[in-house]
Amino acid sequence: SRSRMKRRAPRSTLRKIIKKHKPQLRLAANADLLVHLSFLLFLHRLAEEARTNAFEGKSKIIKPEHTIAAAKVI
Repeated sequence: SRSRMKRRAPRSTLRKIIKKHKPQLRLAANADLLVHLSFLLFLHRLAEEARTNAFEGKSKIIKPEHTIAAAKVI
């Protein structure tokens, strides 16, 4: 649905997570948005690869093993 697309990136949460794991980093103003975008692109690629694995395995649904195999490729 369109309302889903309007949701914003959880910027403050994402910045806290980055700071927790890499406290020495000084983040530029929009660095968190780039991290979020990279994450979304990764998820999209993972989903596409898992879908291909399911198709090749003649499965109508994507199973955990399809996703795990996709993650190993990516």
